[in-house]
Amino acid sequence: MSDLQNAIPQQHELDKQLNAQTSVLEAAQIDRQLDMCGCVLSVEVVPETGSTNADLMARLHDLQGPVLRIALHQTAGRGRAGRTWHSAPGGMLMFSIAWRMSKPAHALTGLPLAIGVVLAETLQQLHIPVQLKWPNDLLRDGKKLAGILVESASDQAGKTWVVVGVGLNLSISAELEQQIGREVADAPWLANMDRNRLMAILTNALAAMFEQFDQQGFTPFLPRWNQLHAYAGQMVQIIDHGQVLHRGVALGVDLAGCLVLQTQQGQVTVLSGDVSLRPLDTEQ
Repeated sequence: MSDLQNAIPQQHELDKQLNAQTSVLEAAQIDRQLDMCGCVLSVEVVPETGSTNADLMARLHDLQGPVLRIALHQTAGRGRAGRTWHSAPGGMLMFSIAWRMSKPAHALTGLPLAIGVVLAETLQQLHIPVQLKWPNDLLRDGKKLAGILVESASDQAGKTWVVVGVGLNLSISAELEQQIGREVADAPWLANMDRNRLMAILTNALAAMFEQFDQQGFTPFLPRWNQLHAYAGQMVQIIDHGQVLHRGVALGVDLAGCLVLQTQQGQVTVLSGDVSLRPLDTEQ
């Protein structure tokens, strides 16, 4: 057997050890890397749970401050409109943040889009080219790389707790892709990065975003979202429960986070709700 053949199993073993090291998530390691914005969060890491969003939503009345909850595996992860979020241990980052906003819920309509902007910009700084699909998906090469789920509950003081769930694909197997039912994107470069460092970078960026949004609303994020818009100037259709509601050219979003379409009948403003955007020339 050649030296090269001997080296192959050794390299595979080294790769496995590296992946094991980089995929370890520890609350204390993350906490030490949080900046002045991120350090207000209490960090929790659990090996498995049903849904980090559901966990935090159930605890809102008892929370004393912002919480970051990370699960190595979710058995009942959820996306928008009650869709199932498929996951595999080690293959993605799955976390939720509970944050108390000073504004009432009706003033937070652009928040999911602001979250997308900050996640996209942070990933670009980590050399992952991404774009945004309205209202809450991050795309890489036209395929879904990450999804965002935002839930909220008002408190007696007129303020709003928001729980933001993020699922970010790092290394997706063919088996998991079959479960999902379509091609998705992943980011092997990030999969080899120290997970605690990656989680701290994302948390710091999101914490700063919450503070800025609470003070300034969606205004500073609007041009940034439109710059990252995956389907700007393209023909798209808006689907609601399998029915086409609108067809037109996607112009961008407005200050309320609504999508603006140029249709044959004129401009139409689309609220997010449970509707979905589809480019006319693909099945995405």
